[in-house]
Amino acid sequence: MGAAIMLTERLGEFRKKYESRFEIGFFVLGFVFDAWMVSHPDELIVILQQAFYLLLIAALIHHEILFGLEKWKPGGFTQKFWTYREWALHFLLGTLLNVYSIFYIKSASLLSSLIFLFIMIGLILANELPIVKKSKHVSLKVGLYAICLFSFLSIVFPIIFGFIGIIPFSFSVVGTLSILYVHLRLLRKSVQEARVLFHAIFTPVISVVAIFGLFYFLGWIPPVPLSVKEQGVYHLIEKREGRFLLSTEKSSGLFSAFGKTVFHAEPGDKIYFYSQIYSPARISDQIMVHWYKENAAKNWESRDKVPVTIKGGREEGFRVFTFKTNYEPGDWKVEVETSTGVEISRFYFQVVAAQTDPARSFEVIER
Repeated sequence: MGAAIMLTERLGEFRKKYESRFEIGFFVLGFVFDAWMVSHPDELIVILQQAFYLLLIAALIHHEILFGLEKWKPGGFTQKFWTYREWALHFLLGTLLNVYSIFYIKSASLLSSLIFLFIMIGLILANELPIVKKSKHVSLKVGLYAICLFSFLSIVFPIIFGFIGIIPFSFSVVGTLSILYVHLRLLRKSVQEARVLFHAIFTPVISVVAIFGLFYFLGWIPPVPLSVKEQGVYHLIEKREGRFLLSTEKSSGLFSAFGKTVFHAEPGDKIYFYSQIYSPARISDQIMVHWYKENAAKNWESRDKVPVTIKGGREEGFRVFTFKTNYEPGDWKVEVETSTGVEISRFYFQVVAAQTDPARSFEVIER
C-alpha cells in the first residue's frame, strides 16, 4: 500500500514538473491525429460530427452564463459532470479549431492567406493557454464558438448551393448571426441584465463576423471546400480513354537556385499547366487559370487568364489543363483562382531556352 502511495506521489510530481511539455506534446499529437482522421469536408459523418460538437458547445456556454449569474445550478448527473465542463469545452473548441484550420490550410495558397492562417493557428495555441482554459470571461469562449460556427456554415452553404462566392458567404454571415440571436433570446428568458449579455455574446459575435467579412473582401480567407491536390507544368498533355498522359523532360526535375521548376523550351514548344482540383460532389463552378510573367522591374504582369469549369466528386480532384504558346524566357507563375479572384494555389517556374544538342528525352506520367 505504501509503495502504491509513493508511486502515485512520484507520478504527480513528475506530471507537475513536465506539465507544460506534456501539454505541448498532446497538442501536437492531437493536431496530427485530427489531420490524419479528417478527410473531406463534404462527408456526411464529418458534417454531423461538427454539428453535434457545436450543439454541445452552445449548451455548455448557455449554462455557463446562467451558472455564473446564479440563475441555474447543476443537479443529479449534471452536477458530477459540471466539474469537468471546462475540460469538455476546451476539448470541443480545440478539436473544431484544429479541423477548420486543416481545411483552411488545404485550401489556401499560403502566401495569399498567410495572415488568416497565422490567426487561426494563433487561436488554436491560445485555446491551449492556461489563462484561456481557466478564464471566467465567457466572452472569450463565445468568440471561439462564433469562429467555429461561422467556419462550419461557410463550408456547408457552398455545398448546399453548389458553388462558392458572395451568396454562400452572405448566408454564412446571416446564419451565424441568426443562430446566436436565437441563443441570446433564450438567455433573455432567464437573464434580465441586458448589459451582461451584450458583453458576453453580442460584442464577440459582431467582432468575429466583422473580421471575417473584412478578410473575405481582402481575399484572405481560403476558398474552402476547394483545394488543389496536384499541379505542374509539362511539355505535352493528352487525354486518352479517361486518362491524362503528362509528358515531362527527364531532366526537368532540376530546380533553379530559387526553388522554381525549370522548363526547358525549344522553339515551337507549348507550356502545359496541369492541376487536380478537389471539390465536393455537389459543386460545379468556374475557376480561372491566371498566367503571370515577371518583368524587368520584378513585378508580375498578367499575360493570360483562362476560365475553366470544374465538377466535384472525384477523389483525386477534377483534372484541368491549359497551355500557352506565346512566352519568353524568364520567371513565370500560374495562379488558380475562384471566379471572384480568391487564390486557391500558385505555381512558380522558370522558362529557359533548351539546348538542342543533345536531344531531349521525355517520360510520360499517367493521371
